[in-house]
Amino acid sequence: MQRKLWEDEGTLDLQDGSITIHREYFPALKADAYLQKLGKIRWQQNQIVVFGKKHLEPRETAWYGDNGISYTYSGLTHTARPWIPILTEIRDGITDTIHTSFNSVLLNRYRDGQDGVGWHADDELELGNQPVIGSVSLGQTRCFQIRRKQTSREAISLNLHHGDLVVMSGETQKFWEHQIPKTTQQVGERINLTFRKIHHE
Repeated sequence: MQRKLWEDEGTLDLQDGSITIHREYFPALKADAYLQKLGKIRWQQNQIVVFGKKHLEPRETAWYGDNGISYTYSGLTHTARPWIPILTEIRDGITDTIHTSFNSVLLNRYRDGQDGVGWHADDELELGNQPVIGSVSLGQTRCFQIRRKQTSREAISLNLHHGDLVVMSGETQKFWEHQIPKTTQQVGERINLTFRKIHHE
């Protein structure tokens, strides 16, 4: 079951989490420039193990951050590449709005509608108890869905557009999970940047 599409700007009314949407946070011309430049970075498609079988992730990824930062998800450990100017510019552009600092960013490149990411929560130990995640969308509009972990039949859908910024904070990752579903529609490239703070002992 799926709730109606939520297209407004502002904070979703969640009982035990906080998701805030800033529509067109980056104006079209700036977002266009970011999309063009990021399309040229060194992307990779990782192999993961699902139910004992090896598969290529249905998207391309890249990982950047402070020196020595690493991050493990889906059984893969990623060591951050050094920050590049365009990523520090985007990071600095959202820091004041989010009121937190970030030491890393995971980039996902969805090449077409056959690329996506399944239901998950960003609840790895390295992210802490109440991680703040700043998510920037560039390129093709794609559907972003969230649902409570315990009642998985009902989902809230948001269309994320070129230049939008989504902030997930509080206990969102503890009680909610999210996905970018695949689609049979003819859609173009989308690049998503999720800024986060990794905590190491």
